Formats: sequence, C-alpha cells, structure tokens
Amino acid sequence: MPASPPSPAASRLRIVNWALWDWGSASFNAVIITFVFAPYLTKSVAATEEAGSSALGWSMAAAGFVIAVIAPAAGTRADAGGRHRLWLGVHTGIVVLTMFGLFFVRDSPDYLWLGLLLLAVGSVFFEFAEVSYNGIMVRITTPDNVGKVSGFGWGMGYVGGLVLLVILLVLVIQPEVGILGASDVDGLRFRIVAVLAAVWFAIFAIPVLFSAPGAKVKGTSGGHPIRAFVSDYAGLVRRLVRMWSTEHQTLRFFIASAVFRDGLAAIFSFAGVLAAGSYGFSASEIIILGVAANVAAGAGAMIAGWFDDRLGPKPVIIAGLIVIIAGGLPILFSAEAAVFWACALILSFCVGPVQASSRSFLARITTPESAGENFGLYATTGRAVSFLGPAMFALAITIFGFQRAGTLGILIVLAVGLALIIPVRPDAPAHSMQARTEA
Repeated sequence: MPASPPSPAASRLRIVNWALWDWGSASFNAVIITFVFAPYLTKSVAATEEAGSSALGWSMAAAGFVIAVIAPAAGTRADAGGRHRLWLGVHTGIVVLTMFGLFFVRDSPDYLWLGLLLLAVGSVFFEFAEVSYNGIMVRITTPDNVGKVSGFGWGMGYVGGLVLLVILLVLVIQPEVGILGASDVDGLRFRIVAVLAAVWFAIFAIPVLFSAPGAKVKGTSGGHPIRAFVSDYAGLVRRLVRMWSTEHQTLRFFIASAVFRDGLAAIFSFAGVLAAGSYGFSASEIIILGVAANVAAGAGAMIAGWFDDRLGPKPVIIAGLIVIIAGGLPILFSAEAAVFWACALILSFCVGPVQASSRSFLARITTPESAGENFGLYATTGRAVSFLGPAMFALAITIFGFQRAGTLGILIVLAVGLALIIPVRPDAPAHSMQARTEA
C-alpha cells in the first residue's frame, strides 16, 4: 500500500529544511569563491597577482573538466537507489572538509598550490552535491509550487550569503584584531574566515539530511564501481541519442541554459574585478557590494517564483535576460561609481530569477526517476561552455583596450543564450509535471 502524502505542514517543513542547504552553501560560493578567500589567494598568497589569477583560472578549469566528465554518472548513481540524500551528505561533508583545510593556507607562495587544490576539490564536490540537492527538489515539489520553491531556495542562498558576509565583515575583516584573534599575521584573518564559513555550511546542511525523502526507485547502485561507472556512461550516451530524436526540446534547453548560465556566472565572477580596477572600490567596499548584490538577487529570486508558477519559467528567463543585457550596457560608457552601483543592483536583481527559473524549467521536465541524471547533465552542459564568459570578457578587453569593455563580452554571451532559449517550447515540461502529479 503506497505511503500517504505528507501533511501540508510537513511539506512546508521539508521545503524550509531543503532551502537551508542553499542558505548554508552561500558560505562556499560567496565567501570562499567570490568575495573573500579566492582574492586572498591571488593577492596575498601568490607571488604576484597575475601569477595567482592565472593559476586560479587553470585550477578551476581542471575542476570544471572533472565535473563535466563525472557529474552525469554521479547523478545516475544517485538515481539508481533513490540515494540523493545520502550522496548530498557525503559530498557536502567533503566540501566542508576542504573549507576547514583552507585554514592551513598561509600568506606565502609556498601555500598557493595547497589553496588551489582545496578550492578545486571543493568546487568539484560542491557541484556533485548540487546534483543531488536539485534531485531532492523534484521529490518535494508539485506542479503548482515548483517555481516558487526553486525561487525560495535561490533566495535563501543569497540571503544566507549576505548575512554571513555582514557577520564576517563586522567580526573578522574590518577590526584590527577580530574574533578568535584574527589579524593580518600569516593571513590569519582570512584563514579564520574559511573555518567560520565551513562551520556555517555544516550547520545549515544538517536539516535536509534528516528530512528529505529517500524513497527507493527502480534500479540498483551496487556492483563494481568502475564497471558501474562505465555502465552509467554507456546509458548516458544512449540517453543523449534518445534526447536528440525524442526529447529535442529538452536537449535544446540544456544547450541554451548552459550558455546564459555561464554569462550569469561571469557577472558575479568579474563584478569584484571591475569594482576594484575600473571604479576604485576598496576591499571593504567590494564586500559591501557583495552584500547588496545578494540582497537584490535574493529578493528577485523570491519575487520571480510567483511569476514562474503563474506564467511558467520561460517568460521569467527571457524577461530577466533582456533586463540584464540592457542594464549592463551603461557600464561600457561610464566610469562613475554611482552608475556601476545602479547597474550592479539591477543585474543582481535579475540574475536570481533567471537562475531559479532555469532550475524550475528543468524540474518541470524531469521525473523523479531521472532527476539525478538530468541535473547531472545540467551541471555538465554548464561546465562544458564555462570558458565562454571569461574568454569573451578577456577578448573584449584585448580588442578595445579598457577593462570595462569586458562587460560587452559577457553581454554577448547572454544575448546568445537569450536567442537560443526563445525557440525552446515549454510544452514538454508541462506534460512531464502532469505525469508526476497523476502518478
């Protein structure tokens, strides 16, 4: 006899617990990768900023390659036994350990490669964790609330990032001697930041590991690991061939979203670089920019969830991309900090909705039995073109000779993604979600 569905209160609690993982994971994305620790590596640990930036780029490229190769099979393994919760816990635990490991990265070139290795390993397993995390979303949502839930998760991530950034700014970064004796000696200030970020992630990852559904689905996750991996990839190749002939719209969505998501990632990746290089922001001002950007993106993601559920994800994606492209153009022509602030907040407000609705779009396409595989493909396609944003940013600067011109390169990537998503028909997601409801 099938289990009865959870009560509305229990469903809401599951959703909140699920979204708390997004809240906690911002400690890795916002603090470690974007605003605090990675800049510490390139500016204070590396012998020169140029050498550090180049090494960071190569290490992240290597991490992206590993993700592209392994993520789909990792998702299929999770699908095979319905073990998204298990693998979310394992992969999150590894990410937290790499963050703790960053405490040992002192401000000397001798520690650069340790820091880069830990960042790369953390990035790989963070992507793997997101595959299972997104797979859980398929099991806790319905056709009526999937957009709202996806937006709520993204919003929680942004809000969690801003809360943590404010805490770290006040307690660790700004004081001459911060909490736990944080100072500039041996880079201790930034090493303590890494430890506090790890604790933050670990605490807020716990609720979903106890409340997420873990029902078994058809299949097995047993067998020799290598043979299982090869078998999973053979199945993946067959899936791609089948998608080309019978799920063409889904495949087109993967391609389009990979392009515009890379442009969205580039916005956050280079916002701090532009703020410092073209507009003269100090380190504290960059963190304040990060706080404001997270507020705007979180608000946008939560608000857009309402429109997603009523209009569908595609209109939200298209509208968001159009506003981002238009809002980024003034950066090309103005060196005024006020203009950059206004544009940054507009872009941030729209980045959240586009990201959330992209995930919602895929959730509407996906059945629970293929959640891990599809979100593994989602991660893989995104990583497969992850060079586009950085390459176009650098190429535009090379051609035009000033840093703000890099914005044009990113906007071109977003425009290509917009052109690719417009022809994708949203009828396939609706049929899939209807089938999930009737099952």
